Amino acid sequence: MSGETSQQICLKTPLPHDHLASPLSNTTSTPEVQEEATTPYDAAQLRSLSSKYVKLNVGGHLFYTTLGTLNKQDNMLRAMFSGRMEILTDADGWILIDRNGEHFGSILNFLRDGTISLSSSDISTTEAIEREARYYLVAPLVEMCEKRLQKLRDNLEEYICQVPIITTYREQQTLLAKTSRPVVKFLYNRQNNKYSYTLQSDDNFLRNVELFDKLSLRFNGRLLFIKDIIGTNEICCWSYYGHGHKVAEICCTSIVYATEKKQTKVEFPEARIFEETLNLLLYENGKQPDPELMQSTRGKVGCGQSRETTSCHHVCYHGAEGDEEWTTGPPRLSRRH
Repeated sequence: MSGETSQQICLKTPLPHDHLASPLSNTTSTPEVQEEATTPYDAAQLRSLSSKYVKLNVGGHLFYTTLGTLNKQDNMLRAMFSGRMEILTDADGWILIDRNGEHFGSILNFLRDGTISLSSSDISTTEAIEREARYYLVAPLVEMCEKRLQKLRDNLEEYICQVPIITTYREQQTLLAKTSRPVVKFLYNRQNNKYSYTLQSDDNFLRNVELFDKLSLRFNGRLLFIKDIIGTNEICCWSYYGHGHKVAEICCTSIVYATEKKQTKVEFPEARIFEETLNLLLYENGKQPDPELMQSTRGKVGCGQSRETTSCHHVCYHGAEGDEEWTTGPPRLSRRH
């Protein structure tokens, strides 16, 4: 029988010297005989030990307990000390149990009190205690561990952040149709660039990627975050969807002139990205946000007005269902000063 490795739980309660002098010492080997194993105790001897301490060596971990504790519930330990099974001891009178003893203390505590605290136990520790409880046939403790594991696994699922990666428009439409949550899609593809990048473009590109990862963790469960690694002609672009329709878009790239040649410039409009992400929360739970509220929070041009902006990144907004929608066009040209 092999044991499991996990957090060590070991009880070593100091006892008076006279408690150690139990009838166990009568059955140990004499100095002339060095064999560790001895003959089993009979039922009369075991009954006489019911109120005295028993010394247990469980896989090298030493424990003191009483037969009264071991006999409290119907389990393998009770059968082991019933007199019907052979019990082996070493030269010092320790009863040997060939099992990993790291969590045997939890078994003893449960037999003593009828319960143990698992509130601070993680999944691996609880699984290890459950295995020991199954081995010793302590059914109530097995049930308690199963409930704790189910709770831990349910909570773990809430913190798992999954970000789907799409490569085709069809995959995007499938995700938008299946989810009931607002969607943030981040498109990034450096290979779409036809020109060289400006000096700060690479750093800004990485800042956009890092911000997407942070937002996906911060709003996990409330918004669906999607990565688009193929996309169209865009290089770095944020798209926002509510009720399956695009409601805003932030393009972070533009073409600029420097030393008589074109260059691609990547911006990092952090404030605008945060603002649009928070605005998207207004679409949660099937709600339709107030158009005037959305317009006032954005403070930009609305649908049907000019897309011209003075910054290097442009923000495009789309109306509700039935309104005309804009599509992402090629990067605008602007002159670098």
